[in-house]
Amino acid sequence: MTRDGGPQSAGQSEPAQQIADHFIVVGSNALALRLILELTEHYEVPVMAIVQDRTEDHAPRIAQIPGLVKVVESRTVTDEALREVSASTARGIALVSGEDQDKIHAALSVQGHNPQIRVVLRMFNERLGQQIEKLLTNCASLSGSATAAPAFVNGALQRPNSVQVGERFVYVAYDDDIQSNRLCVVADRIDRQDLSRIRLMPGTASRAADFIALATRYSPDATIPSSRTPTSPDTAHAPNAADAADAADATTQHSNNPDGAGNGIAALQTLSNELRISIPWFARLRWRLVDTFRYFTGARLRVVTAFASAAALASFLTIWAFNHSFIWTVYTTLLDMAGAAQPDQPGAGTGGWWQRVAQVIITFCGVTCVPLATAILVDVLASGRRGQPKDPGSGTSDHIVVVGLGNIGTRVATLIHELGVPLVCVERNPESRGIATACALNIPVVVGDGPMDDLLRRARIHRSRALIAVTRDDAANLEAALEARAIQPGVRIVIRLFDDDFAHHVYATLGNVASRSVSYLSAPAFAAALMSREVLGTLSVFRHVLLIAELTATEGSGLVGMNQHDVEDLGGIRVIAVRLAHQPGTYMWNYADRARRLAIGDRIVVAATRSGLGRLNTTQPAAGGGDPVRQRTAGDPDPSGAGDGRS
Repeated sequence: MTRDGGPQSAGQSEPAQQIADHFIVVGSNALALRLILELTEHYEVPVMAIVQDRTEDHAPRIAQIPGLVKVVESRTVTDEALREVSASTARGIALVSGEDQDKIHAALSVQGHNPQIRVVLRMFNERLGQQIEKLLTNCASLSGSATAAPAFVNGALQRPNSVQVGERFVYVAYDDDIQSNRLCVVADRIDRQDLSRIRLMPGTASRAADFIALATRYSPDATIPSSRTPTSPDTAHAPNAADAADAADATTQHSNNPDGAGNGIAALQTLSNELRISIPWFARLRWRLVDTFRYFTGARLRVVTAFASAAALASFLTIWAFNHSFIWTVYTTLLDMAGAAQPDQPGAGTGGWWQRVAQVIITFCGVTCVPLATAILVDVLASGRRGQPKDPGSGTSDHIVVVGLGNIGTRVATLIHELGVPLVCVERNPESRGIATACALNIPVVVGDGPMDDLLRRARIHRSRALIAVTRDDAANLEAALEARAIQPGVRIVIRLFDDDFAHHVYATLGNVASRSVSYLSAPAFAAALMSREVLGTLSVFRHVLLIAELTATEGSGLVGMNQHDVEDLGGIRVIAVRLAHQPGTYMWNYADRARRLAIGDRIVVAATRSGLGRLNTTQPAAGGGDPVRQRTAGDPDPSGAGDGRS
């Protein structure tokens, strides 16, 4: 079918269009939809799509995207389909749907048509993806779930999501958490009840604003606006003067509005070390011991073992109290437990009948240990408990409940487990492959198709610290969030939602909640990879996406000859660090010489919106040594970046 939606008749093919340097997206899932929007709206490049079925998944919405050149329907990536989308002259292709092995086969076929094409693969198996990158030329392998998982985990733990840049970690701070050593202001007009008012990357003022702000700061009668946040222009960094002025203006508005609606501020800051999870060591030890014991025993065996251990310990303390010899008491207890009781031992009369009763109890407890150990061994080996999901123990508390063990749910559960935080998973589909991964990591999994409130109670949601709902169904995720809130009103909720308007209503209605979208978080990274840009990571500002990218000024690129002012004047971009060609190992944060033009080999680290990075990508090299220019087109977005970055 063509862009206008007209179906092709069987046995007929469209006339070949003379098109080159376009991009191809294979898939009809949410990531494919977001990626096509990313390429057409923010990078303004021609795109063709291959969908499995024009009536399924997001294919109908893909067909209606303005600027999409062509849509081809094909169950697999065949040679005929590749010819229809002119793969031989394409600039890049993204394979974001299907199994890993199918995408590898398709990538090999694509490079057979065009050896120079840029190939971007969405791979769940990251290690396999790294090997494929070495096998194929000009190939990048990304995992959408791995890209998005940290945002879900950090949202549940209420710690900032960070991106590592060199030896530092860049993160977004809000309002009172903003410090005077911030890098730049990345958002203002934040209204948590109406996220459509947020302004990501506030437009930079003119270059004269830097000098005006400094003159105001150092004049004898200058008055620094008071603020409840350290965002007034109180730094001596000239590069941040424009941002500081914007922040001071927003903060002044905030002080005039006691409710703070629409006037919150977010800023980019750095840490020398990533924030650690504050879980006491004794809590970690208790969780590990209880979890390990639960792994080898069932509920009834645990009751018998606990009772026998308590009885033996009480008897041990009784004998010790009468004999006053710890070594002799240990010796006697071990013999009694082994069945070698000595009723006429010396000193037995000192304890009288109490000591004899204690010896009898220890003996019976010892006799019980042999069949108990046998029962545990049979339970583990004969019933195959290693491959079976297990329910959480009665002592499970202060844990995170993860609902859904698809690709993203499995990544989230694995990441939480690596952090040492206790968790319990909930999955309705007993065939989900994430269950096997959870069992291999010894993570409790509640499996069943019953009511969600029953599943959450089995997962001990009433004793949990947070809920992460990451199924593929927005309605199922919302159901889990509402049921969890009904059981425990104060639980922290992180919910996966695709629909942006739906997410805004959730923010406005539910308290202590965060909303994330896998496709929102991962699509910018896939688009940048198609453009051969190195995106270090993505940061969420509520439902908006901020990209942290490192760009190299190569010969023939538009970056050569640009200074920091030129880069930021494009809109939606802030230069936060510079690496000079003669000092490649040194990150110069907020590089002071903003007028210095980039030479070949210089690198800049930028925080950018999706459209801001797209504008930088289309910047053309300078002609005759002048300033680099961007080829602007009709309908080009406002270079100020106001309102940009909506997820």
